Amino acid sequence: DVDHVLAELEVLCSHLYEGTDLAQRMQAEKVLLELIDSPECLSQCQLLLERGTTSYAQLLAATCLSKLISRASPLPVAQRIDIRNYILNYIASQPKLAPFVIQALVQVIAKITKLGWFEVLKDQLIFRDIIADVKKFLQGTVDHCIIGVMILSELTQEMNLVSMLVDYSRPSAKHRKIATSFRDTSLKDILMLACSLLKELLAKSLNLQDQRQQSLAMHLLKLVLNCLNFDFIGNSADESADDLCTVQIPTNWRTIFLEPETLDLFFDLYHSLPPMLSQLALSSLVQFASTRRSLFSNPERAKYLGNLIKGVKRILENPQGLSDPGNYHEFCRFLARLKTNYQLGELVMVKDYPEVIRLIANFTITSLQHWEFAPNSVHYLLTLWQRMVASVPFVKTAEPHLLDTYAPEITKAYITSRLESVPVVIRDGLEDPLDDTTTVFQQLEQLCTVSRCEYEKTCALLVQLFDQNAQNYQKLLHSSVRNPLEITVQEGRLAWLVYFVGTVVGGRLTYTSTDEHDAMDGELSCRVFQLISLMDAQLPQSSNEKVELAILWFLDQFRKTYVGDQLQRTSKVYARMSEVLGITDDNHVLETFMTKIVTNLKYRGRCEPVISRTLQFLNDLSLVKIEAVKFMLQNHTSKHFPFLGISDNYSLSDLRCRTTFYTALTRLLMVDLGEDEDEFENFMLPLTVSFESVTRIFNSSFEQEEAKRMLIGLARDLRGIAFALNTKTSYTMLFDWIYPAYLSVLQRAIELWYREPACTTPILKLMAEFMQNRSQRLNFDVSSPNGILLFREASKMICTYGNQILSLGTLSKDQVYPLKLKGISICYSALKSALCGNYVSFGVFKLYGDNHFDNVLQAFVKMLLSVSHSDLLQYRKLSQAYYPLLECLTQDHMSFITSLEPHVLIYILTSISEGLTALDTIVSSSCCASLDYIVTYLFKHIAKEGKKTVRCRAVSQDGQRLLHFMQQNPEVLQQMMSILMNTIIFEDCRNQWSVSRPLLGLILLNEKYFSELRATLITSQPDNKREVLDQCFRNLMEGVEQNLLVKNRDR
Repeated sequence: DVDHVLAELEVLCSHLYEGTDLAQRMQAEKVLLELIDSPECLSQCQLLLERGTTSYAQLLAATCLSKLISRASPLPVAQRIDIRNYILNYIASQPKLAPFVIQALVQVIAKITKLGWFEVLKDQLIFRDIIADVKKFLQGTVDHCIIGVMILSELTQEMNLVSMLVDYSRPSAKHRKIATSFRDTSLKDILMLACSLLKELLAKSLNLQDQRQQSLAMHLLKLVLNCLNFDFIGNSADESADDLCTVQIPTNWRTIFLEPETLDLFFDLYHSLPPMLSQLALSSLVQFASTRRSLFSNPERAKYLGNLIKGVKRILENPQGLSDPGNYHEFCRFLARLKTNYQLGELVMVKDYPEVIRLIANFTITSLQHWEFAPNSVHYLLTLWQRMVASVPFVKTAEPHLLDTYAPEITKAYITSRLESVPVVIRDGLEDPLDDTTTVFQQLEQLCTVSRCEYEKTCALLVQLFDQNAQNYQKLLHSSVRNPLEITVQEGRLAWLVYFVGTVVGGRLTYTSTDEHDAMDGELSCRVFQLISLMDAQLPQSSNEKVELAILWFLDQFRKTYVGDQLQRTSKVYARMSEVLGITDDNHVLETFMTKIVTNLKYRGRCEPVISRTLQFLNDLSLVKIEAVKFMLQNHTSKHFPFLGISDNYSLSDLRCRTTFYTALTRLLMVDLGEDEDEFENFMLPLTVSFESVTRIFNSSFEQEEAKRMLIGLARDLRGIAFALNTKTSYTMLFDWIYPAYLSVLQRAIELWYREPACTTPILKLMAEFMQNRSQRLNFDVSSPNGILLFREASKMICTYGNQILSLGTLSKDQVYPLKLKGISICYSALKSALCGNYVSFGVFKLYGDNHFDNVLQAFVKMLLSVSHSDLLQYRKLSQAYYPLLECLTQDHMSFITSLEPHVLIYILTSISEGLTALDTIVSSSCCASLDYIVTYLFKHIAKEGKKTVRCRAVSQDGQRLLHFMQQNPEVLQQMMSILMNTIIFEDCRNQWSVSRPLLGLILLNEKYFSELRATLITSQPDNKREVLDQCFRNLMEGVEQNLLVKNRDR
């Protein structure tokens, strides 16, 4: 009953597209998937299109058709032609459908065309006559015309997309082949067609009130953009890498680009269209400005650039369109591209250069003064100036570049506008630009180049502003009536000024710097060092986070520029500093740095951003013997450094910075430690005290919260320490300190708090750090059992954690990673470090009946089986821990692998099979290696079986088990061989060597299947390629013998 079916489908539509009930929608999606797989799918789509009462019914039909077309096993050619022609007739007869329905149907046509691009029916490339079909639309009404343009636009985009493939993980060779053929046969015609239609539109004097005319103009401009954004050479550059762009226009398009009318057309469109559309015209111009240089000869390029500059001048002389943010942004991108693709020497030769550079400078200054408007666009303007100024030393022409006139004005506009923004931001409670540090640093880096042009002017301005603001600030601090708002404003300004000083000091270039410039840097730096004293004098009453972060940034810039061996000690920067501050050389500066670091750690412990930046800075410093360092090594307790405390005022995540602190401290300790055990004991004293009190709490009535906080802190501290101890002597001291008493406390904590990742993660990470044999620090003495003792502790911890975590049962999607998978991945990486660290002889365990090794392997399996294959690959940290661990197990512990139950083996082999095609090369290379070890083991076993002697009968039990398993499940290895062959032949393979390793073993074990696979692969190729591929296979196997010796593998 047709009406009944239609009614049911319409209910399905309303649930899918309009329903608010989630369960209903999920159910509807399930029904939809069943519908696509059912044989009635096509007839039901036709029913929806012809008799559906809502636009959603038509949308549902389009969605089903799209899914049906993209299936792995394609529909027969004739059927796809019918569907395509049906849709073309359908939209031609109903051009007034809802836009989203037309869009969806047009998408189906594009997909059919792309998939069938090379298909032949009765000696014709049947799907390529799409352009001819579209021309019929273009001769109809405006509505038909729009649909025609939409088809071309969608087709161009679809050809450029990789998403058509069944296998989403990589761009395949097939996609590239289709895209290249489309580029060579059709794309130029499409672009020319679009341009001529745009010319016609302009000539008819656009009636902008007419929505349909506007819509046509919009679709045409989008079509042009799709043509110019096409991935011409198949490097599918990431779209966010906007600054690198050169558009690789094909050589046979030269004629279009050499006609001046082409550029004029888009400049005219910009001036005559409303903002929504004019920005599309500008986007096209951005692409025109980015055309590869090699498309033109030198005179042609100069002429082309002249036309671009003429267009810029016209836009800046009639700037009303630029008040629209979209236009403004695209215009800024356009300006930046001029310098990306042309050299300053070429720009200054253009006739209007002096006038245009003046207009651009004024435009930039105005933009900078309106700091609250379009901050993302400013990036492009600064890029332009940065690149212009950076090229000044290399310009050979006699024409003046005028940058020495305009660059200082740009610098001044940036500096003054940022200072003026402060009171507005504070008074009106706006978002503070300084909070967005990424943008600020990016802009400062660009400014740093510009500010060094005519550096004297920049310095004079900064000195004047700094003195004025610092004096005002002091007055406010000393006035009898405190005015908090005014103080905050002054501090905000000072923060900006400190950033500016850091920027210009960090911008010093060795090859252009002079003594005068260094002396100016000294003048500026003096002022910041004085401000540091002024700010620290107010502690502990008040402290301003923004000023502190700015100061740390300045110190870091100063360190990179003026501290260290690369500078002559006599640098003029210290001349002024020794007069004013008594700082005579970089050793003095380092003392100032250390004093500042200690002050911050003592008094600003509340302020997480300041603490973590301070610790970062401490970590980057070169190590020096300074009083402040000694003080820190002897007094790292919460009394002196509040952030080491465990009071409830700190959230648990605030404790993170302790690891960095202890890594830095331990590095300082290591400088003179040598073999001095007493010194080490003294250093560890604060931690010893904490551990003792935790032990006491554990043995008494037990105040949980406090013990937990102390332990989290301790685990983080110890991990920092262990990370820095890279010698055998120092690591042994730590081991003797922690084993056995304190390790058992950590084991107890894992038992108690296994369901709290805030507690288990730091402890497990500490264990994983202990297991790392970095620079052979774990190669204990011959007489020492420490390696085995350490492994037993790790084994206990992993087993405890594994058993406990599995008792949690099934977890919801958002909880499974934090509560379970994260812990499992840390356990796996700890186990991997132990297995490949070379400090434990694992055979000993079985020999002496010690079950720690067996237990940990069983825990590995239990945890593994509780994870789904999709999660294994989806969570990157988990896959990067599991796959390398599996590689270790298959390399050295095949007897364990062969002893596994069949279902576990299937699980592991499936995980290898799925990982072979992973994008992450760590994962795919580990899979190839694991597979190679398994295959080699099998092959050797079979070879031994062949020459059975009395001696090796008993030995081969393990091999026999694996062989039996493989005979029961032959498809496992065959599937993997097929994946590897496909990867090598059809994909762009990034780790060819790893992929080739397991291949020979697979071929020798499955020769019959290999010859079938080879035949299938050869027949799947077009006739002209079959002979080549057949020859490749012959070459591959030429001279290969029946063994897996290295010599044979490398053939």
